[in-house]
Amino acid sequence: MIEQSILEITSALSRANNIVIVPHKGPDGDAIGSTLALYHFLKEKGHHVNVISPNDYPDFLKWLPGQEDILIYEKDYMICKPLIADADIIFTLDFNDLSRTGDMQDPLTEATATFIMIDHHPEPATYAPHTYSDATMSSTCQMVYQFIEKLRSVKSITPEIATCLYTGIMTDTGSFRFRSTSSQTHKVIADLIEKGADNAKIHQQIYDTSSESRLKLLGVALQNLRVNKELRTAYITLSQEELDKNNFKKGDTEGFVNYGLSLEGIVFAAIFIEHKVDGIIKISFRSKGSFNVNEFARAHFHGGGHVNAAGGKSTISLEETIVKFNSTIPQYSEQLSL
Repeated sequence: MIEQSILEITSALSRANNIVIVPHKGPDGDAIGSTLALYHFLKEKGHHVNVISPNDYPDFLKWLPGQEDILIYEKDYMICKPLIADADIIFTLDFNDLSRTGDMQDPLTEATATFIMIDHHPEPATYAPHTYSDATMSSTCQMVYQFIEKLRSVKSITPEIATCLYTGIMTDTGSFRFRSTSSQTHKVIADLIEKGADNAKIHQQIYDTSSESRLKLLGVALQNLRVNKELRTAYITLSQEELDKNNFKKGDTEGFVNYGLSLEGIVFAAIFIEHKVDGIIKISFRSKGSFNVNEFARAHFHGGGHVNAAGGKSTISLEETIVKFNSTIPQYSEQLSL
């Protein structure tokens, strides 16, 4: 962010009585970690702050400090609507288009607050007069750290803030193994550990705590794994019936797509998950090297994201979606062979 924007934000914060922080619908570790970190930071500065999530988030994030204060718009919209309408500043974190907030889009569009966007996805929309957008960043949590740094307040980072930021960076970098993990990312992580983030405990809470039903669902997912060696592609399907039989809860399929990508010779992996209530097939894409799943998702499955990690959706049946996917990937045979 340019210095003039920082001066304007500092001035706006000095006048703000009510601040709302919003993550995207279906929030992940980076979305919840960044919003809670900013929540703690602004509260420490004396602001009245509310985090409003469009919908619920996975159980494996429900230990983070301050998560009990998050309002869920889907359940508490009668409380949330006035908070949005009365806000002086609205921070939108880990997304760059208001359509990513689902049913919250209308009240956000009508809000008179000053919007501040902090996000690392490409092609940001123009709704926020103050936009901190950098698609080269590992995570929105790293950007929140650097936002705090630009406000000359790194010394104000508490163990609670450090824990939230570490969680988001760790989850969005695949435990620091993705290409977006830079030397600067590691410097930030080192400082967060010094400021109180317990790296071993955080990893255990996120990755080493699993329900019996989730493990059984993983077994089903791996049974459904299909591999196209010629096109160096693997994909997994999960039907609504399979989810229901294994007591699916939000977040249970987190990371499943990476099992396909872990196969030798595979550079492109996908998972297709049927959500009958929403009438969609939810899709996650992952890749290695230069194959751009952001472009693939945008072109064929109403989605987007990053070069090596993206999401999408389909409104046709699961079977039809797989047929479409398998008929589409041969168009990318040259890119997949690199």
